[in-house]
Formats: sequence, structure tokens, C-alpha cells
Amino acid sequence: MTASLPDAASLIDALATAIAPGFDPDTRIVGIHTGGVWVAERLHALLRSPHPIGQLDISFYRDDFSRIGLHPQVKPSNLPYDLENRPLLLVDDVLHTGRTIRAAMNELFDYGRPASIRLAVLVDRGGRELPIRPDFAGLVLDVPAHQNINLSRLDDGHLTLSIA
Repeated sequence: MTASLPDAASLIDALATAIAPGFDPDTRIVGIHTGGVWVAERLHALLRSPHPIGQLDISFYRDDFSRIGLHPQVKPSNLPYDLENRPLLLVDDVLHTGRTIRAAMNELFDYGRPASIRLAVLVDRGGRELPIRPDFAGLVLDVPAHQNINLSRLDDGHLTLSIA
């Protein structure tokens, strides 16, 4: 069974509105591949960040890598700036167990030591296994463990959320 969720664009607008008051223009925005990059692109425009977007593919940093193997679509991470002593806004589409965020932070620290890392997620679905919480969330809801929340990008660039 598939249920509908709020419009992704309106959630991203709300997320940007929540982030904007304390947004430091020196902040670098980093999206986690794939959905987090899509959300980061929209936030980047709405927050008018003067810096390019960073992209992380955390495939090699996952704690289940040895169990599940390499994802067939691994892409290189791209951080087109120095992270040292810079504030970061780490962006992902759905926060669940916290393991993706832990892997992303491990990778970020391989590139340098940021001044701070704030976390923005489109959806916080609960079910945490690690003590990781978002600083900003477009939507917070409890989703049963057997269901998934998916962010998709249509050919026209429109983002859609679904639960299945």
C-alpha cells in the first residue's frame, strides 16, 4: 500500500525558512547522494549560498559495506572547497537509523575538520539506532519499520515523496 506525503517543494521551502534566520554565509552546503543532493540544490538556491554545493557518496563509509557489498552506482564525492574550520550544512532526504549520517560525518572528517556540522533533512521518519538528531527537518513522522519513504525526481526536475 502506498500513502501520499506533503509536496516535497513545500517541505523544502519550510526547511529553508527554518534555516535562513541563523544561516552564516560562510556555510558550505553538502548533500548526501542522491536525494540529499537534490534537496541541497534547492536549499542552495533558496538560501542564496555563494559557495558551490558539495556532494558525498558515502558508499565506502557505510557500516554494512562488508555485508551488502558495493552499490552498483557509486559516484565520487565532490567537495570543491576546503572544509577546515568551515561551518557545514549536511543535507539528506530521509533520516532513519542515523547510520547514513554517521558515515557522512566520517567521510567529511577525512577531508578536514569543519568548525561545525548542522543537519537538515527533508523527512525525519524515526527509528534511530544511533544518537543522531537533525537541526532542521521539513517533516517529522513515525513510519513503521517495514515501510520506506522515497524521494524521486521526475524528468522535469520536480521532486516527489512517497511512502510504501
